[in-house]
Amino acid sequence: MAEGPTINTIAERAGVSIASVSRVLNGLPTRQETVRKVLAAAEELGYVRNAVARSLKSRRTNQVAFAMADIGNPVYLAMVRQIQPVLKAAGYRLVLHSTDAIVADEIDVLHSLGERYVDGLIMSPLRVTDEHLKTIATARAPVVIIGSVPDGTRVDNVRADSRTGVRLAIDHLHGLGRRRIGFLNGPLDTVPGAARAAAYREALKERGLPYDEGIVEVGDFYRAEGARAARALLDRAAGVDALMCANDLIALGALDVLRAAGLRVPEDVAVVGMDDTDLAAASWPSLTSVSLGSAERGKAAAELLLDRLNDMDREPRLVTVPPVLVVRASTAGEGAERRPVSAGQALSAGGEASTPRAGSLRRTTGPGPDRESTGEAAVTAVPVQAAPQPKGGTP
Repeated sequence: MAEGPTINTIAERAGVSIASVSRVLNGLPTRQETVRKVLAAAEELGYVRNAVARSLKSRRTNQVAFAMADIGNPVYLAMVRQIQPVLKAAGYRLVLHSTDAIVADEIDVLHSLGERYVDGLIMSPLRVTDEHLKTIATARAPVVIIGSVPDGTRVDNVRADSRTGVRLAIDHLHGLGRRRIGFLNGPLDTVPGAARAAAYREALKERGLPYDEGIVEVGDFYRAEGARAARALLDRAAGVDALMCANDLIALGALDVLRAAGLRVPEDVAVVGMDDTDLAAASWPSLTSVSLGSAERGKAAAELLLDRLNDMDREPRLVTVPPVLVVRASTAGEGAERRPVSAGQALSAGGEASTPRAGSLRRTTGPGPDRESTGEAAVTAVPVQAAPQPKGGTP
C-alpha cells in the first residue's frame, strides 16, 4: 500500500523547512506567505493530518463513547439522535458500544477508558453492581450514567422517574374503570425491573386494589418475551381487563397475543406500555405509553459530559427527567385524541383532570417535542448529595 504524504514531502513541495510546516499544521503563529504555501502544498498532495499523533500531543481524541444494552432498542436510538448532534456541535465524534446488558462487557468498557481512545463515556447500564461503582470511581476519563445509581454516588447522572410513570399509568387505567390490572415486567435484578415492580405494588395500594401474584408475569424487555408473558398470564388468570407493561416492546408482544386470542383492545383488555417509542404511535391499535424522556435524557447526558470536559473539578450533578403519559387508542379507543398527561394530572373515566398528588414530582414537566404541544419536559440539574441508599436507587 502506497504511503501518503508526510510533513517532509509537504516541506519539499512548499519550499519551506519541516519546522515551518509543523508550525502551520499545529496552528502556531507563522508568516502568512508561509501558511499559504504550506496549505497549498498539503492540499495538492492530499495530506490528512494524523489524528492519533494529534491526540497524543493534545491528550484529546475528540471522541466520546456511548455504551448501551441493546443498539436495536428504540429507546437507545432516541438517545443517540440527541447525543450525536450535541457532541458534533462541540467537535466530537460518537463511538457506540452495544453491551447486551452483560456486566463484564460494561466493566471492560469502563476499564478501556485508560487507553484514551475516547475523552469521555456515556453509559446506560440495566444493572448497577459494586464492580460498576468501583470502576466508575477510578475511571481514567469522565463518565455520565443514564439510569439510577445509589444516591450519593459521585458521578454525573441522568435519571428517569419510572416509579411516577407507573403510577400515572395505573391511575389512568383505574380512572377508566379497570380493576384487574395485570403486570408484564422485565427481569427483577435490573434497575428498571425492580423499580417498576415496586411502583406497580404502590400504585395498586394507593387505588385500593389488591396485589395478586397470579396476574404478574416476569420475563425480559423484548417483544417475543412480552408475547410469552402475556400468553402465560392470560392462560392462568381470568377476568384481566388491563395490562401494564414495563416497556413498549413487551406491550407490542402482548398486543400480538390479544389479537390472536380474539380479544378486543381496549374494549376487553386495555394496554399501556412504557418509553413512548416511535413504535407506540405506529402500532395497531396505537399504544398508550408512558414517556420517560429518552431523547431528553440523551441530550442532558451529552450536555453534562461536555460540561465536565470543560470543568473537571466541578461537583457531580443529577438530572431527573419527569414522565408524561401519552394516551392513545389502546386505552381510549380508536379515534381518541392523542393526549399528553403529566404527573400533575390523572385522567378520570370522563377525561377530567383530578387533583395532583402532593410531592409526586421533583421537577416541572411539559409536553415533549414529539407530542401535540411544542416544548420539552423541563429538567433541572442539581448537585449530587452524599446520602447512602441501596444500589439501584430510584429511577
